Amino acid sequence: MRSPTILALAVLALTASACATAAPDASALAASSGSPAPVEGYDWFFQADDDVARLAYGLAESDDLRLGLDCRRASGRLSLGGVASDTARPEFHIESGGETGRFPARTEPSQLHDGVLLSAEAPANAPVFQRFRRVGWLALWQDGARQAYAPHPASAPNIERFFAFCG
Repeated sequence: MRSPTILALAVLALTASACATAAPDASALAASSGSPAPVEGYDWFFQADDDVARLAYGLAESDDLRLGLDCRRASGRLSLGGVASDTARPEFHIESGGETGRFPARTEPSQLHDGVLLSAEAPANAPVFQRFRRVGWLALWQDGARQAYAPHPASAPNIERFFAFCG
């Protein structure tokens, strides 16, 4: 059992650190939060053909795609695609369960949305994707804002199906 003095010092230290004037890093706060809730209408959709698969987060049967992940069977490589504002950094800044990854992206004008289309390549075994595979959600940071993408219960197995396909 801990001594009351040590416990009191620990509480005092935590209280003092909470009063510090330095602003906390927003990404650190978000990374420590719990699992996000699914959003009505949006979900992770999985599609596989002979040698290619896609896991996409968006609104069913629409052009509203937030993030698309594509791969060739057993390649161990992902192609990332999404939209961003004209002023966004050309990268995918992804977080999942405390892991983060930044993947430099190419940009091109979007014909369907305001802003640009982003595309990038990444290893399927990058820590952020392996965490996504385990926890079932990820968040995308753009222009200082965090958008969390969580599956509905029926589609959650699609995440593992996709990564098993990609290798």
